[in-house]
Amino acid sequence: MPAIEPLPSTGISKILGMCEILDDKGGREELFELARDLHMPFSEVLLVIKAAEMLALIDTPGHQAQLTAFGKKVLDAAIKEKKALLGEQMLKLNIFQHVVKLLLGADRRELPAELILEELALRLPHEQPRQMFTTLLNWGRYGDVFGYSRDTDLFFLHRPDAPPAAE
Repeated sequence: MPAIEPLPSTGISKILGMCEILDDKGGREELFELARDLHMPFSEVLLVIKAAEMLALIDTPGHQAQLTAFGKKVLDAAIKEKKALLGEQMLKLNIFQHVVKLLLGADRRELPAELILEELALRLPHEQPRQMFTTLLNWGRYGDVFGYSRDTDLFFLHRPDAPPAAE
């Protein structure tokens, strides 16, 4: 079973915002200058950059952040295509593959959220499972990979025939 990678605790809007900033700066910028110009703690800039890198939106040669061709394509895409492109990238990550596999093996392709939380705690013992769950869910909802019902506390694979979740 391949190791699953923790997701940086940041949102898709921050990731896309960082890509837009890089695009405005000609596609690349020094990491330290980004932190200074954005008035963000350097550690937070690194979280956002790492998340964007995991989604293949940004490369980090040396101390720079550089928008990739794929990152530019995502920025230029309409919202529906943007969500589809990011959903495809998410499914390349081991953590998403693992949770999808769990859901595919479950009745009606849904599991109690508590089970997903327990799995994250087992597989990523040095991470905060609730924070990881929230990030996984938020990214997955954006990319139309996962859904979650607060009423039933069920985590489920995106159902193409279901109405889109409120963002």
